[in-house]
Amino acid sequence: MKQLLLILNPKAGLKKAAKKLPDIISVFNRADFDVHTYITTQSGDAIDAVAKLGKKMDLIVCCGGDGTFNETITGIIRAKLDVPLGYIPAGSTNDFANSLNLNQNIVKSAEQIVAGSIHEYDVGKFGSRYFSYVASFGMFTKSSYATPQELKNTLGHMAYLLGGITELSKIRREKLRIELPNEVLEDEYIFGAICNSTSVGGVLTLDPNVVDMADGVFELLLIRAPRNITELNECILSLLNRTYECKMITFRTASTLKISASPQMMWTLDGEMANGSDEIKVENLHNRIKLIH
Repeated sequence: MKQLLLILNPKAGLKKAAKKLPDIISVFNRADFDVHTYITTQSGDAIDAVAKLGKKMDLIVCCGGDGTFNETITGIIRAKLDVPLGYIPAGSTNDFANSLNLNQNIVKSAEQIVAGSIHEYDVGKFGSRYFSYVASFGMFTKSSYATPQELKNTLGHMAYLLGGITELSKIRREKLRIELPNEVLEDEYIFGAICNSTSVGGVLTLDPNVVDMADGVFELLLIRAPRNITELNECILSLLNRTYECKMITFRTASTLKISASPQMMWTLDGEMANGSDEIKVENLHNRIKLIH
């Protein structure tokens, strides 16, 4: 039989994954997989599971939210594995899965993996860490990991919006210098996202016509602080219409970025907190993962 490592986060989202575990295993058993289940209990468990068991596997499947998926990808890259990956989205927001229109039904998602084919996608390297779909800072960033899990479970996507709204009175401008291959950007921003998806942090949605998760480049979205109500409305309309054609917004694509910023500035990678640094190199690892769907 083929060997499958199933990494499951029982606390993700509405905690449905653990209840469906027998059904998930049954789907893979019927597809001739011997399933080795690893239940995570704390941060870093998925990375450790891949490191310990990944080399013996024909397929690795992650069942959890964006954070668990991030750890699984990190484990694969650090262990230098070339193993196909399946993803059963079971989190509160599931930005990466939404960008690929993966099935949100846990059992059907497992069936989709069994019947699916391999697709290669890019991964971001942020200093020594990795991200599957976004590295962000500024407004709404803190709410990605500060919003209580209970609130995420109850309200889902709305929890992030509520968390972000509470930050409006605390908006601060972050001064950044961003070196792109053919341009240098330097200004004060209230939000920034280096992304490889159409859904960003449970808050913004990028135009799917301009996002290709396997093209070797990131989409870079930067927002400066509006000075008045008119500029605020212009900024909101630009984001809602996905035009990015207002003076508060900068939109670029790039395969590499060199960022100079305050080391105290808060970042998140796929919704999980990341320490800042005075200089950060961000690199697109083209087609680094093989996702089955």
